[in-house]
Amino acid sequence: MTKDHLKMDDTSPESTLETSVNGRNSRRTFLKGAAAASAAVAGAGLLRESANAQAADSIATIFNIAATAETLAVTFYTNGVNNATALGLSGNDLDEIKAALLEEEIHLEFFMANGGVPAAQTFSFPDGPATFTSLSNFISTQQQLEGVFDSAFIAAAYEFGQLGRADLTRYACMIAMIESEHRALGRDIARSNNVSLTAAMAGTATTDPADNWAFAPQTIPSVGAAPGIVQAAGYLSPSGSNSFTYQKPDVTSATYATVYAAVMFKAPSIAM
Repeated sequence: MTKDHLKMDDTSPESTLETSVNGRNSRRTFLKGAAAASAAVAGAGLLRESANAQAADSIATIFNIAATAETLAVTFYTNGVNNATALGLSGNDLDEIKAALLEEEIHLEFFMANGGVPAAQTFSFPDGPATFTSLSNFISTQQQLEGVFDSAFIAAAYEFGQLGRADLTRYACMIAMIESEHRALGRDIARSNNVSLTAAMAGTATTDPADNWAFAPQTIPSVGAAPGIVQAAGYLSPSGSNSFTYQKPDVTSATYATVYAAVMFKAPSIAM
């Protein structure tokens, strides 16, 4: 896929990372809002355009925010792999975390190859270093992050449609589906290890069934809203021991080579 094929039509993108946000929003609040919105849609009729339809961010803004989100995701999963013993991760569970890491890296490289620029390389986590010593903390954090990523790519698909870019809508859908797989796999890992989750972060403390969504909710109003939400949740304030910097995974290393070889469709695949 070439950069020219995904050529952006915007030369003045909005800021890709908000530095402040009014109030703090929990994942549980987002899910409650999504449920209310779903009920409203059902009552109003699926084919009627909402009078409050989200305004489209620029393509450049969306790509920059996506690159930042993927950098955060790789950083999160890298520290999970590095602390697998403390988290009690091994065997298939660990391989699934490695696969998620590598898939996020592939997404990051896709966005960067097409002009996306990460706005940050160093991040924090709501539970700080304890994120990577407690499996409950780790998967609860993963659920919050993947839930926001799911929503952001749903929002991106809608905004690309508003901009008349059906090609980009398709790519956003391809990535959203993988982010949703990560969410379900995280819940499955928690379930198989008899771990309960933090409901305020994960939406629910229970993990059975792992695939517990019929429709993935769009819990953020637009892609441009994602940085403020992520900052409010505690991911963009690195300080002291709660400071974690992105490291590109070495896919040829003993840690990742076998899993990387098993990952399929490393580039968008479209039937012609």
